[in-house]
Amino acid sequence: MFYPFQWLSDTITYRVLGLDAGSKLGSSVDFFLYDVPKVLALLAVVIFFVAIIRSFFPPEKTRKLLSHSRLYGGNIAAALLGIVTPFCSCSAVPLFIGFVESGVPLGVTFSFLVASPMINEVAIILLWGMFGWKITALYIGSGLVIAITSGIIIGKLGLESWVEEYVYQIRVGEAGDLPEETWPERLAYARGYVAEIVGKVWPYVVVGVGLGAIMHGYIPADFLAKYAGPGNPFAVPLAVIVGIPLYSNAAGVVPLIGVMTQKGVSIGTSLAFMMAVVGLSLPEAIILRKVLKPKLIAVYFSVNAVGIMAIGYLFNAILH
Repeated sequence: MFYPFQWLSDTITYRVLGLDAGSKLGSSVDFFLYDVPKVLALLAVVIFFVAIIRSFFPPEKTRKLLSHSRLYGGNIAAALLGIVTPFCSCSAVPLFIGFVESGVPLGVTFSFLVASPMINEVAIILLWGMFGWKITALYIGSGLVIAITSGIIIGKLGLESWVEEYVYQIRVGEAGDLPEETWPERLAYARGYVAEIVGKVWPYVVVGVGLGAIMHGYIPADFLAKYAGPGNPFAVPLAVIVGIPLYSNAAGVVPLIGVMTQKGVSIGTSLAFMMAVVGLSLPEAIILRKVLKPKLIAVYFSVNAVGIMAIGYLFNAILH
């Protein structure tokens, strides 16, 4: 399926630029010229179809659906909705207020909060393109398990008092019946969404693939395996601890983990690093501080980090 991209990359690298196929520079340039257009093309095609699905779940409709949800079933519904609805750290505050004000249980809200940034369409598309459907399916499944379990745990702990008091005093207002969009409107939305997302993430793709290309060509094959390979039992928690403070989206991280696995880093360790970078970050904590007290933010990050580590060890055990 990706042969045209490989042919074009080989032609430019070795015929037009005249680089040696066995050189480090040639290997890096070929990797970069192959992956950047391939990733952008995948994003454009699949995001278009994801946008059509998303047009059926605008934020107000999602809020109304979750307002009727309760424990267990609500956690599952919230995690599944998190995959197909637009949500990121930037929109965390208004959506969180809207969910709480609408009576959505705190644990259900957190299941949505975990699933939406972690299992987003960019991560799914890139993982499928680089690792195939089996790894992608395991990633989606494990992300859902973390989101559902985290929400249930936080819901059981009864931490509503650790939400800032003013959140419960805000009246956002009930959304009335929203008008149904026509198919021409959905298609126009999908085209605009593709332009918005690709326009926003392409620098991450270029930088991420560029770093991956350098690693691919210049880092010795056994260097990363020595420190983060299957022989290091602390590789997974170290990957999570290193990943949490970083701020990037899947477009910048997936190309890196593709090279990490090629260089000998275990797949579970690589995916744990990606989950930590995409699902948890310091900017997200700063934004959430506007509505959550520090103790609840600490619980949220701790529960998620432990879940990500468990998934990392599980993947390393079954995919070695």
